Amino acid sequence: MTFDDIIGQDHLKKHLNACYTNDRMPHAQLYVGETGYGTLPMALACANLILNSDPSRQTYSSVLQHPDFHIAVPVNNNKSKPSKPTTSDFIKPLLNLAKSNPYIDLKTWYAEIGIEKKKGLMTVHEAERIANELALKPHSGVAKVMIIWCADKLHTSAANKLLKLIEEPPEKTFLILTTDKEEAILDTIKSRCQRLYFPRLSQEAIREALVSRLSLDKSQADFVAQQADGDYTKAFNLAQNNQEELEFEQWFIDWVRLAFQAKKNKQVVMKLMDWSQNISENTRDKQIRFLKYCLHFFRQALLQNYQANDLVYLKTQAEFSLHKFAPFIHGNNIEHIYNTIQEAIFHIDRNVNAKMVITDTSIKLSRFIHMKP
Repeated sequence: MTFDDIIGQDHLKKHLNACYTNDRMPHAQLYVGETGYGTLPMALACANLILNSDPSRQTYSSVLQHPDFHIAVPVNNNKSKPSKPTTSDFIKPLLNLAKSNPYIDLKTWYAEIGIEKKKGLMTVHEAERIANELALKPHSGVAKVMIIWCADKLHTSAANKLLKLIEEPPEKTFLILTTDKEEAILDTIKSRCQRLYFPRLSQEAIREALVSRLSLDKSQADFVAQQADGDYTKAFNLAQNNQEELEFEQWFIDWVRLAFQAKKNKQVVMKLMDWSQNISENTRDKQIRFLKYCLHFFRQALLQNYQANDLVYLKTQAEFSLHKFAPFIHGNNIEHIYNTIQEAIFHIDRNVNAKMVITDTSIKLSRFIHMKP
């Protein structure tokens, strides 16, 4: 994996190349951004740069197979590993997945190791494994690199155990942490890392990647890139399978219709509560993906309402008209709707009772959607 394999982010590539050339590569870095912005691919490319004297001649799989390359990711027990799991128990599927597409997300990773209904973590056992692996001398004599993917999943006890290692790593040792939730990482860890912030990718960069990597035709690639919100992982998933997107669309349509009718109808309120119950029975990750989809849908409706037609690309079912729905989403209620859904995402991510959270969000939506412009 080299910088040439990474979509966009040219300013970050230039910065890291300069650090390497000038022998100023930080020993602890934190890459902040959505997985689809390229945090893991950049970490892999940086590891390749550090470990290989001529990275341009190395194949992508070489850095994954390098004896001085190490990685830690969120895991949990499954049927094959019932207790105290660490990354080493899942290293083969991890490397295969990263090799096929380094723009992976937690949903894909959890499905790969059969823990879709659980939350992955890095426990104190993982921290001990990291410390033990980095205590060894480099096989190549050049350096060692440890990538901690989704470092926000470090348990507090594990994070505390790694503090000294991050502050004073062994000689010729480099740590690269990635996260899409910077606020969930201990301040004591963040302060010890040089942080790089990854912006959204441009539609053009995503479109070109879809054409070259997935062989999409230009019109299809353009449509997917518009929906991706600068996130290649989202674009990749949309291009591969839009079944979940169709399911979310139907959920959303049912939701806003019930919310609109519930204001003065007790029977509809009961249906809205049943809807909330059904949504809460899905995995927490799927609930969060759905709520993020709702944010996207409401933004598109707002743009439609204010006639920003060049930015409206959402195509809905024939029975549901975005044009007719759009007038109900305006400047007087969009902030209330947006903040309420963001708050719901926050609480669900922290294991608050999902049925209670979604029911509360639904009741609030039934009020907001009737607000006058």
